[in-house]
Amino acid sequence: MWIAWNTATLWALALLVFVFLARRSIRPRVIAASTGARELALVLGLYAVWRFVHELTVRQVSGAEQHGRWVWHLQRWMHLPSEASLQRLVLPHGWLVQFFNAYYAIAHGPALIIALVWLFALHREDYPAIRNSVAIVTGLCLVIRLFPVAPPRLLPDLGFVDTGLLYKQSVYGAGTGGMSNQLAAMPSIHVAWALIVTVAVITASRSRWRWLVLGHLVLTVLAVTVTANHWWLDGIVAAGLFWFAMVVQRRAANEEEPALAAAQLAPQVSPGSGNV
Repeated sequence: MWIAWNTATLWALALLVFVFLARRSIRPRVIAASTGARELALVLGLYAVWRFVHELTVRQVSGAEQHGRWVWHLQRWMHLPSEASLQRLVLPHGWLVQFFNAYYAIAHGPALIIALVWLFALHREDYPAIRNSVAIVTGLCLVIRLFPVAPPRLLPDLGFVDTGLLYKQSVYGAGTGGMSNQLAAMPSIHVAWALIVTVAVITASRSRWRWLVLGHLVLTVLAVTVTANHWWLDGIVAAGLFWFAMVVQRRAANEEEPALAAAQLAPQVSPGSGNV
């Protein structure tokens, strides 16, 4: 059960109060705890915004079906494979459909949290870039989601089946309610987060087993399409947002390096030092 956005906000504020009070402490445990609390507050803040925007967009339903059909026709023009054809390959295998339903509903959040905790604990130098990517990509996804787009499963006339309802595993329910906003198909946060987790593990780890994380990305892409919860383009746009986040960070880092070098050299050329 997802917690409410206002509850997450209160937890984040409480953590920030602790961080503020712990600023002057010199005890290593308090400093370590405040650092972890700050990062957790950020994650909870992102989550609160995500949930709040979902509640806003669920009220903006006008044009969602038409926008979904636009995506369908655009994909046909781009010659992308049909999600309905892929779904028909899986539908005869009930156990496989139920697996993808469960993977869609459960895997994306815990996988991201585990990856962030793992990076923070064991690969601190790689953590900031991934944390910032999560913030940038999630924020952009939420802005785009203010433009409602119906997912494939709400367009049965195009050959799609709502596999969640079929096996009573839907996270949305039969109506417009549910734990998530079902009219915010574009882009896919599931795919965005899975891609971030995959890149994080591959770049930070040196284990030969790290490539197995690609399985999470593949399963996520299959889960969002086989269940008819997302279009191919939802995932493609999500990947583009992640690329954009990495470019922004790389440029910011390139701009900071000269400034940092200048700041480090400043004491050496201070007035009266005798340096020319």
